[in-house]
Amino acid sequence: MSALFSELKVKDVTFRNRIGVSPMCQYSSKDGMANDWHLVHLGSRAVGGAGLIIAEATAITEDGRITPGCAGLWNDSQIEPLKRNNAFIREHGAVTAIQIGHAGRKGSSATPWGGGAHLQDDEGGWPIMGPTDQAFDQDGTRLMKAPRQMTLKDIEDIKAAFVACAKRALEADYQLLEIHGAHGYLLHSFFSPLVNTRDDAYGGSQENRARMMLETVEAVRAVWPENLPLAVRLSAADWIEGGLTVDDNIDMSKWLIERGVDFVDCSGGGATPAARSSVGERTANQVGLAERIRQETGVKTMAVGAITQAKQAEDIIASGKADIALMARESLRNPYWPIDAAKELGISTKPLMPTQNGFFVGT
Repeated sequence: MSALFSELKVKDVTFRNRIGVSPMCQYSSKDGMANDWHLVHLGSRAVGGAGLIIAEATAITEDGRITPGCAGLWNDSQIEPLKRNNAFIREHGAVTAIQIGHAGRKGSSATPWGGGAHLQDDEGGWPIMGPTDQAFDQDGTRLMKAPRQMTLKDIEDIKAAFVACAKRALEADYQLLEIHGAHGYLLHSFFSPLVNTRDDAYGGSQENRARMMLETVEAVRAVWPENLPLAVRLSAADWIEGGLTVDDNIDMSKWLIERGVDFVDCSGGGATPAARSSVGERTANQVGLAERIRQETGVKTMAVGAITQAKQAEDIIASGKADIALMARESLRNPYWPIDAAKELGISTKPLMPTQNGFFVGT
């Protein structure tokens, strides 16, 4: 019996296996709207046999986007295309999920293939904000904007925007909601001492720096149905001296559990240019972060980080390092990775395939 291909039931949601597709920004939306690209991108991975499909980082406000091409769910008109995508994904056996967040001081950026630098307002950019007024990259060659330091009213407005976005996600038929608290975006930047130098109730001590995340999660959990799982993505380590450690995130995970979080999605880095989230051995080490948090808190975890091989993913689940193995780049390379993994592990592939495929080539 394969652990990777075992079912997992959380609340009223059953995952057919432990393989998940990570939220991967496609930078292909116009005015935040999903289109045919997103249907094919996500739908093909459901057809390919994954148990969980997480839609890309989706902005809670227009100025919360990373780039002008990022997905959004800040108004009701954006619901219907997502609902169409979800109907297809669910028809083909995968759980529908979405990651919602705010880019904070990393917003108003060009696409990666456009250089990634901040766009000035006359270049299609917009004003940005964060916990402080310090720019993301103050010493690099890329021109980076200085954000406006958020006021207490800004903080309340952002929490309300998360709540409104969560309600729209429910209307769009998502079964799992993930709050983005990683990679240097707004919620992570409040928690990380590398960024947050405030001296009010939202800065200073660990508990104060955690306040924005925890209050946001608590407000979202109040409107997200109890029978559906809630996840939070954390940068489980900043990888920079003076930054967050896994021990800090064990504390955060305990506080999140108290507020009704069911999964912690364990990524890393991103708070500063020196703490990138996908560099070398750090990437592979992220699985260990998920293992530590799972063992010391009891929360279900999703693991990421250079997961490419069937036996590697099988070991992550079988040895209790995580409850779900998430893939991004490998899923881009091969939308049918779960079917190939099943073959390698001696699992029947026919149940993973739509009838149109399984009748002819399923085993």
